[in-house]
Amino acid sequence: MAHNLNKVGDKVSFFSVKEKAWHGLGTILEKCPTSKEAIELAGLNYHVGKVPIYGKVGTDFKEVPDRFATYRTDSNIMFGVVGSRYEVVQNVDAFEFFDAIVGNDEAIYETAGCLNNGETVFITAKLPGYIRVGRNDDIEKYLLLTMAHDGTASIQAMFTPIRVVCNNTLSYALSTSKHKVTVRHTKSAKDNLREAHKILGISNQLSNELNGIFNLMSKTKLEDKEVKRYIDQVVLSPADYSMVYLGKYDENNKLIETTRDEIVSTRAENTINGIEKYYYCGYGQNTETTTGTLFGAYNAVTGYLQNIKKYSDEESKMVSIFDGTSKSMSEKAFSLAKQIMQLN
Repeated sequence: MAHNLNKVGDKVSFFSVKEKAWHGLGTILEKCPTSKEAIELAGLNYHVGKVPIYGKVGTDFKEVPDRFATYRTDSNIMFGVVGSRYEVVQNVDAFEFFDAIVGNDEAIYETAGCLNNGETVFITAKLPGYIRVGRNDDIEKYLLLTMAHDGTASIQAMFTPIRVVCNNTLSYALSTSKHKVTVRHTKSAKDNLREAHKILGISNQLSNELNGIFNLMSKTKLEDKEVKRYIDQVVLSPADYSMVYLGKYDENNKLIETTRDEIVSTRAENTINGIEKYYYCGYGQNTETTTGTLFGAYNAVTGYLQNIKKYSDEESKMVSIFDGTSKSMSEKAFSLAKQIMQLN
């Protein structure tokens, strides 16, 4: 599987602290770096420029109205096409967001890097403290910032809780409006990014909320058949789930004889089987908080999507988990869990 991390010469644009993430590539550190060190180690010490675009008309070149190209100034590699209002936000500006926190010893850098030619940047910082489920099932608190230099996405800073025992991201438990700050690439982007540290205060509030929810999940017991039904409801469409459990009816409301194989696609069934297998023997399962519990069933969904499911490459995995189909399925899993516990 391709790692899709940017590479300049023999150096991979990525670092992590102690963990050999991303196929063991990049620089592995024993202690957390300063922002200046992080920029260098992650290969983010490049600038992004913005230039007009010209098209050839006959024998002449004419400027394309309201269209510009962003590019990497150290290599002249083009990133993407943007409009006149698009404002370049340099990588160093992104670190200023974290510096407001790191400088006060409230967070520490753990990973940073960029994908492909450097058009997508990501940075994570660990916050102090943790969410504890049961006696010793800890969930650490992180801030994640992602930024695209090619005009495909806004700057996003989000609170991301990660379950320690299986390195499983649980940000899906949070609605987008609650755990994320989005900043557009306009002239006010830098000012808005400086104010994005308000998400630190939001994260403290959400930590308390999730502490209560996850602990209630761990105390909510499920029999095997209830786990099976929960996973079916997460994966299947409402129509298919209804046909599997309530039956299929014709236009005259007459029950049609059918089998599960006729309703559930092979792809969906493979996903369901994968999640079930993870529930019984996956990373972080078979613990005090997950065995025979709703918390275990919920973690089976998120754990499968992050640790077992096959993606075309690491960038596709990252996109799917944080803003794609895997995120949607995980959010559905959390929403259904709250319904089971009769929480709003």
